[in-house]
Order: sequence, then structure tokens, then C-alpha cells
Amino acid sequence: MKALNVALAAALVGLVAAPAMAQTSIKVMGQPGATGLIQKNFEQPFFENLAETTGLDLDVTYTPVDVTGVKETEQLRIMKSGLFDIIALRLSQVSRDEPTILGLDLVGQNPDYATGKKTIDAFLPIVDKQLQEKFNTKLLGVWPFGPQVLFCEPEISELADLKGHKVRVYDQSLANFVSSVGGTPVPIGFAEVHQSLARGVIDCAITGPSSANTAGWPEETSYMLPIAFQIAVQGYGINLDTWNKFSPEEQEKLQAAFDKLVADIWTYSEEIFNDAVRCNVGEDPCETVKKYDLKLVPISEKDKETIQGALKNISFPAWSEICDKVNPTCSEDWKKTVGAALGFE
Repeated sequence: MKALNVALAAALVGLVAAPAMAQTSIKVMGQPGATGLIQKNFEQPFFENLAETTGLDLDVTYTPVDVTGVKETEQLRIMKSGLFDIIALRLSQVSRDEPTILGLDLVGQNPDYATGKKTIDAFLPIVDKQLQEKFNTKLLGVWPFGPQVLFCEPEISELADLKGHKVRVYDQSLANFVSSVGGTPVPIGFAEVHQSLARGVIDCAITGPSSANTAGWPEETSYMLPIAFQIAVQGYGINLDTWNKFSPEEQEKLQAAFDKLVADIWTYSEEIFNDAVRCNVGEDPCETVKKYDLKLVPISEKDKETIQGALKNISFPAWSEICDKVNPTCSEDWKKTVGAALGFE
């Protein structure tokens, strides 16, 4: 009996001495709240429920980027510093720090969702490798806001009518294209566009129809040309130091959760794109955003050809020259992946 008591006492001491598994704190910088339904209906609930979804002991703090005071262009540097553990990366906005990113979504590369899925999946490993090596950041997945279309206050009937007009753009590939048709590209953050349109700082602006609707752009514009310049790829990056704190089994659970989130957003993005186009021009059914009365500008065959030709003649040559300076295999990697998928020569 005495021996049994000693054994029990030792066991109890061991239990007391054993360190408790510490809860892992995760600081997340999300998409801007102003971007609308994807952020509201998918992203924020995902992070708020991440611990439950994965079964991991996480304490997640989620803050949209427009609440943090951080400029979207600084996200990769913030990611590398470890100030945030996970960031919903605004990929076009951070591409000046890593131009390889633009190879996911050059103007003319992704005219629709099916093509976008094919080219993005092909080039994603190249981008992930660069971000891991240069910014200590692993990509957990990417998804599109959807085709980026044109909103204008002055009357337009085709892309050539952009000549002489100031057009809001969000990356260099788009800026090069706007310049090629005679427009003046103006880089402005999303949150500043509505006011810039209202004040006449810009005449036109490019974004997705749902985001534009949520941000009130149709209040300051009269025309919408729904041709797809790009598909607006966004990504979720995690600091590698944070990632490596998790065991392989925990990493699998996290990755599986992000894989499902990304797949769900791809599907939802297409649904709300089609609905928002109808809403913006006052058509039914209109279920996800506010109904406006913009004039729908028909997409001409000439404009389709202009966008299709932009990849080979404008966006790829300009991008490859810049990208190869910081990543010597950049354009060759793109040709072997995206180029092969598109039959690009």
C-alpha cells in the first residue's frame, strides 16, 4: 500500500509539473472592409471560426487592413517583420516589392474564371517560392475578386474613348494597358476612389462590379463597360516563423481549412460578379448588392481583340523586362507554366 501511495504521489507531481500546451495567438490583417461581400461573408467569419474549424488551440485577432492604418503596398514588408502572422495580401498592390506576383494576372491573361483558374494554378508555385525566399512568407492560397471592369462618368462606347481621360489603376500591368489606348493611368488606393471620382480627380476607374457597388462608385459614374482586364487575384500569406511553430499534422489542418475557403470563394466570386453586373445596370434578378441605373456599354469585337492582343504585345513584354531584373528566371518560368497552359508563343 505504501508503494502504491508513493507511485500515486509521483504521478500527481508529474501531472502538476507537465507544462500546459500554450494557446497560439494569431494576428490577422484582412481585406479592406470596403471591398464588400467576400470579406464580410467568407473571410472574416473564416478567421473568427478558425480555431473551431481546425480543432487547433488558436486565439485569432482579425483586423481589416483599412482599420490597421497600414498601407496595402507595405503588406509584404509587414509580413516579413512578423508584425502580423497572416495577411490577406492585396497582390497587385504589393507587386512593386515583388513583380513576380504580376505574372498571376497580366492584362489579357485571364478573360474568364476558367482560364484564370488554369493560369493561376500554373504560376502559383513560382510566386510562392519567391515570397518564401525574399519575404519569409508562405502562400496558403489565392482567389479572385473577379473580372475587373471599367466605370466612367464621361460617356464611353469603347476602350478607345479612354483617350485623354484619367483612369484609376491598381498595378503596373494595368497602367501600361491604359496608356496604350491613350488614357492617363492614376494609381489610387481603393478606399480613395469614390472621393476622387466625386471631385473629378479621375474620370474613370477599374475594379470588380460588386466591390464598386459596395463602395458606391455608381453614385459618381454613369457608364460601365464589363470587359475583363484582369481577374484581381488576392492571396493569404503566413509568416514562415509562425507556420513552422505548428507540427506537420497541424499544418495539414490549417492548409485544408484554407483550401476549402479558397475553393468556396472562387465559386462565390463568380456568382456575385454576374449578379453585381445586373444590379449596377438596374436589371433583375439583383440579390447581393444595391440596384443602380448605370448604362451598360456593349463589349465590341474590336475591344475583345484589343484585350486579347494586350498580353502578347503590351503586358507580358513590359512585365518580363521588369521582373527579370529582380528574378532572373521570371519570364522563362512564366512561359513554361502559364505560357504553356495558354499556348502562348
